[in-house]
Amino acid sequence: MKVLMVLTSHDQLGNTGRKTGFWLEEFAAPYYTFKDAGAELVLASPAGGQPPLDPVSDQPDAQTEQTRRFAADPAAQQALANTVKLESVNADDFDTVFYPGGHGPLWDLAESPVSIALIESFERAGKPIGFVCHAPGALRHVKAVNGEPLVKGRRVTGFSNAEEAAVGLTDVVPFLIEDDFKALGGHYEKGADWQSFVLEDGLLVTGQNPASSSDVAEVLLKLTA
Repeated sequence: MKVLMVLTSHDQLGNTGRKTGFWLEEFAAPYYTFKDAGAELVLASPAGGQPPLDPVSDQPDAQTEQTRRFAADPAAQQALANTVKLESVNADDFDTVFYPGGHGPLWDLAESPVSIALIESFERAGKPIGFVCHAPGALRHVKAVNGEPLVKGRRVTGFSNAEEAAVGLTDVVPFLIEDDFKALGGHYEKGADWQSFVLEDGLLVTGQNPASSSDVAEVLLKLTA
């Protein structure tokens, strides 16, 4: 099985002067879930090369078993440092795609015509697509084959308004996933703050927060089996 992981290249947290990027746990946990299942992985990002890591996700209190495994894994670090450019990727070469979150995707992947077209290619080909935490924001401009928003009428989740408020970024992010999905006609649902919550609607899989990361990957493995 061949899995594509798409990471953000955006490192500015709005106008705060602070850095953002991808969230380490949301990359590391699915990476090893896929790897341990024997999958071949390709990592991609809009700019290619090393994607920016949200520094908050690398602090001691954010560490998990999988982030510690990554810290001791030079091969994984090398793979991450050499992501291919997203525009070079062809959906035909992969069985599934997974987007880790972090706040970065709200700025670049959500608005990237290349990412939008790629997601639509996977969807049209009947391949499972997975997103966690802020990465579901990459779906905001994705269309179904009928021209309607892909999330319209679908059960979807993503970082909740309550969780965004808890991290103090409600007025910093370009849009709130919960509000955006509802406006697009999606059936947004959420679980308890910071607890794993994953929704599977056909081949569209979304997870609410970092705790949901490996569970989204597990569902994708099941759907590609």
